Amino acid sequence: MRVTSKGQVTIPIEVRKKAGLLPDTEVEFVVRGNTVIVKKVENNPRRGRRLLTIMRGKATTRIGTDEIMALTRGNRK
Repeated sequence: MRVTSKGQVTIPIEVRKKAGLLPDTEVEFVVRGNTVIVKKVENNPRRGRRLLTIMRGKATTRIGTDEIMALTRGNRK
């Protein structure tokens, strides 16, 4: 793995999966001597807010709670 001129590296998919690094996951860097550790930021309250912002206004129809519950539970007849 090489660092680009912009300071970027590609984290292999296997490592991303094991670490739970999804797109837009915030990470932090810890330097210990000549070792750099990439850590997933835990309990980041901004992530949930960002997801809500992205999803807001995406629905194409307006339905009520009863209709949502019927859709999620399926027809029980």
